[in-house]
Amino acid sequence: MPLVKTKSAKPDKEASPVSDKVLVARCLEGDADAWSALLGKYKALIYSIPIRYGFSREEAADIFQAVCLELIQQLGKVREPNALPKWLMQVAAHKCFHAKRQSQRLVFTDSEESSIPEASVPPDAEFQLREVEEEQILRQALSELQPRCRSLIEMLFFEDPKRPYQEVAASLGLATGTIGLLRQKCLEHLRKSLDKSGF
Repeated sequence: MPLVKTKSAKPDKEASPVSDKVLVARCLEGDADAWSALLGKYKALIYSIPIRYGFSREEAADIFQAVCLELIQQLGKVREPNALPKWLMQVAAHKCFHAKRQSQRLVFTDSEESSIPEASVPPDAEFQLREVEEEQILRQALSELQPRCRSLIEMLFFEDPKRPYQEVAASLGLATGTIGLLRQKCLEHLRKSLDKSGF
């Protein structure tokens, strides 16, 4: 799923994100809010994979549900919560591969079954998964910024159409002349966060 956003009215004031380790622990205790937070955190990541494989939105939603079901079933076996994004990517890619293979089988009659071609992983699948992983790292780094910085960066770089500085300043309740300096500081915070992630 692309990172481009449409305009939002006001910057949000949400709290800092909770770590995957804490979310997983709470999920295993039956905390419904933690499940919602965990799925909300990785919804875009999971959906982006079937979309890149060429599935429709409806098919991507089915794959998303299948990945979520597997997550529920396997969460207790997760040893390293920090590896959850890669695990979700692998599961989603696996579901996509099998969904493609199944759809190919449905095209053929029983008498032709022996000639069914094997579903193949797209030639650029590894590159696509790397792009998905990088997008998720960027989403995570953005979520760790202070709300004002996150809103500023989203308004300046991820919205379509782009907002002029005057409109960004008005949305944040700041003077237009301060946006350039704040932009530089926020980008520096984002860069440090991305460096920590090995981006």
